[in-house]
Amino acid sequence: MYARRLQRGRALEAATLTWNVVGVAVLAVAALRARSVALAGFGLDSLIEIAASWVVLWELADLAQQRRERATRLIGTAFVALSLYLAVQSTVVLIARFHPRHSVPGMVWTAATALVMGLLARGKATTGAALANPVLVAEGRVTMIDAILAAAVLIGLALNSFAGWWWADPAAGYVLVFYAVREARHSLRH
Repeated sequence: MYARRLQRGRALEAATLTWNVVGVAVLAVAALRARSVALAGFGLDSLIEIAASWVVLWELADLAQQRRERATRLIGTAFVALSLYLAVQSTVVLIARFHPRHSVPGMVWTAATALVMGLLARGKATTGAALANPVLVAEGRVTMIDAILAAAVLIGLALNSFAGWWWADPAAGYVLVFYAVREARHSLRH
């Protein structure tokens, strides 16, 4: 039973890794075409998620306590980086009054990502709890943040495209700063 759960945890991480590698390419093209800082920021979040997935796969290869603690700290550090980036990015965009263009591919990808990452996060949370593995549980929270970020970016893109609210895009970033800081503190404390 334990070996099967461990394999499931590895499979969830591999799926997250694959999705985000594809996502970085999709988001780079969409961000450049739309001149969207939010899509570029979401691409950066995908890079952080790729790094977090590699950390978890590394930790799941050897379940030693020292490696587990180091992996949890690395994930916490990724949350810190994400929260700092989002805070700076959102502030600069609001001050500069930057107006992104409409992006259908960006909206489609962020909608799909919100759904896929939500499902992966749930799977990681239940598998991590069954394995009593705090690293997989913590990375599941990173994945949930990714789902929330995708939904927030989607809402910002939609409000910009359909209501002309250019400021909705960076405003959504501030919502995520709160979650990222909370998860960073939780991961770094444990």
